[in-house]
Amino acid sequence: MTTATPASTGPVESTVDGKSDKPLLRFGVPVGVAVLVAVLSQIPVLVNRVFYYWDDSAAQFLPMWYRLGQRLMSGDFPLLLDTEAWIGGNLTAEAMFGVWNPVNLLNYLLVANFDDLASAGAVVKAEFMVVLALGVYFLAREYGASRWAASAVAVALPFSGFTLYFEASIWIAGLMAFAWVPHFWWAARKLARGRIGTIWPFLFGALCVTVGNPYGLLGVGLVLLVLMIEFRARKAIVRLFALGATVGGVALLVFLPLLGNSGVSWRNSKELFNNAQLVPSLQDYLSSSLPSYVPGIHSFSTISVRMTFPAMYLAWFVVPLLAWIDWSVLRRRWRQLLGVLVIGGVYLVATLGPSNFWMFRWPLRLVEYFYLAVMVLFAVLLSAGLRRDHVRRRAWITVGGLAVTAYLSFSSWPKIAVWHVVAVLLLGVLVALAVILFRRGGSRPLVAVLHVGTAAALLLQIVWFPINRDVAPYGFPSSVAELKTFAARYPGTMVQVADRDPVIYKGKGQFLEPDTAVWRDLLFGNVYRVAGVDTTTSYSGMGFKPFHKALCLNDYGGAKVRDCPGDTFSNLWTSTPEGVLADLIKVRTIVVQRALIDVPYVPKGWKVAERTDYVTVLRRERDMPDWGAARLSRTTPGMKVTEDAMPAQHKESVAFERGTAKGPLSMTFARLNWPGYKATVDGKPVEVRNGPGGLVTVDLPADVSSGRLALTWTPPGLWIGVGGAVVGLLAALVLTLVQRRRRSS
Repeated sequence: MTTATPASTGPVESTVDGKSDKPLLRFGVPVGVAVLVAVLSQIPVLVNRVFYYWDDSAAQFLPMWYRLGQRLMSGDFPLLLDTEAWIGGNLTAEAMFGVWNPVNLLNYLLVANFDDLASAGAVVKAEFMVVLALGVYFLAREYGASRWAASAVAVALPFSGFTLYFEASIWIAGLMAFAWVPHFWWAARKLARGRIGTIWPFLFGALCVTVGNPYGLLGVGLVLLVLMIEFRARKAIVRLFALGATVGGVALLVFLPLLGNSGVSWRNSKELFNNAQLVPSLQDYLSSSLPSYVPGIHSFSTISVRMTFPAMYLAWFVVPLLAWIDWSVLRRRWRQLLGVLVIGGVYLVATLGPSNFWMFRWPLRLVEYFYLAVMVLFAVLLSAGLRRDHVRRRAWITVGGLAVTAYLSFSSWPKIAVWHVVAVLLLGVLVALAVILFRRGGSRPLVAVLHVGTAAALLLQIVWFPINRDVAPYGFPSSVAELKTFAARYPGTMVQVADRDPVIYKGKGQFLEPDTAVWRDLLFGNVYRVAGVDTTTSYSGMGFKPFHKALCLNDYGGAKVRDCPGDTFSNLWTSTPEGVLADLIKVRTIVVQRALIDVPYVPKGWKVAERTDYVTVLRRERDMPDWGAARLSRTTPGMKVTEDAMPAQHKESVAFERGTAKGPLSMTFARLNWPGYKATVDGKPVEVRNGPGGLVTVDLPADVSSGRLALTWTPPGLWIGVGGAVVGLLAALVLTLVQRRRRSS
């Protein structure tokens, strides 16, 4: 039986079941974990090819990744702004695209070389499931778990219900952030023990923070706080505090632009309420080992009474083996495991509500962080082996636990009673095998059963629950070649007047399979980014309120047909002192969903270019004067523009003359006036203000008759953030050198 050393002296290094630990295991076991997770991550794809190309991953992440990868290949960096994505184009404020994260950028280049976005998603998400598994493995080892016990929990956690069906399938930014947290925890704890330098936990912390997901930042902060509680020595606390300061510098780079844009965004992070959406209960944890248990958690549908997949599943072996664990280990080592216990306790409480708190919403998102602590603790306990005494009593306790689990699962969804029976029988057989093989052969055959059971449970779940149906089942095309055909059909700046609800919903909140034929004419979210179509249809977590109000758009770029004055189509023709809104946006193509407006009004100068079963396409008969390929859309009548150049997405330069124009001069650009725009004429600052719909409008001084206007955009707090990140990196390097010299002296 494996004997775990105290956490303060590091993980088990020398004995496994009383035998000499070969040096090859130090590398072989984590490599085996990585390979096994990579292989198992492809099981969902075998059953459902688009498992990793679903909901937000299909509408938001993968299309934008493809677009960003193309920009990187063309040498366009840094990725600050995408004017063609309109309300979804403020890349720094959106944060979730992680444009400062080097691993993300490499993956964007990778995705841009795929011909199929579903395949690209499967590769990138498998990568981060492997990263997560390795982090769990090393963290469990750091707390004293044996290699084999650490491998069991490391392989299982990436396939827990929420992590697989939500994070990996749709909310990939959450998985990216979560995957780096155990690495940071492991490295920060080694730093507190004086085993490594500050640079290593700094790098993992920076990778976590620059993903742009606030839950990763929360995880980093909580880990630092808890480790200060665990290690009360002054030196350890000073090291951790310094580490926090260095990572905090990087956090400024990521989150200052988000906060700086809160005044114009519709998500101002001032929410505090509880509507019970995605809020688990304590009862749900009791059945977290049954692969068929579907929790009674209120989801996104207004008529939801339960989820459609095992969202609270952890691992098949945790609950059934509780009766066989040597709990005296916890009594002896609670002080060394204090960090794990505190983090687990904090996240457990947080998962129980409220549903919305500041920038954090839906407590179910915190379940995987609680499960991380549970799995580390379980690995440490499992390393001591299973108890060999009171076999009959422990067996009856296990049977009773499975019976309770079966009843709770049946009560939650009686319709799938047969699945519950199969799942309980599987767990019973696996537990019996685990106990018998451990008694005969020790920990290694036990862990082999744990791995086999993880694979079997995953296969059953994917067959029974091939997808997360609590979210929008878009069914977008994944072929890059197919998506690129939209560029020729919808040239120039395009406004789409469409709503996804008639396509994927029936009645009030009831999901249907989408009519995928409609995607030949309509797309939502960021999917047009693959084709390079300049369109107001894009996905945004931030939004831009002035433009949203002017055109009645929602977060996925659809036409808002409720709670909005007018509608998207009629508002395009709104006359303003600067001109008609459609002209100011430089619209060339308008796509109107026939389910909303069957026969749209055709203004003068426009024509019906195409009419299908789903859309009517309007196009200008003559292109607007655009003064080149940039985004100037209107000048004071009579002004002469000799050049309009856009060297980068966040820069534009206009050479102009007064011409025959009388009175004050002004220019309007087909750009959203995000905070951070500045303009100069021949080096002298001039005012930038909101024009119609929040478009960038520049008023020129009365005495200016000619010159060159330079328009630039810098995200709020960018240079403070860059300075903070650079100082943080340099400080981490200096601290590491100092620490190395002290260890060698």
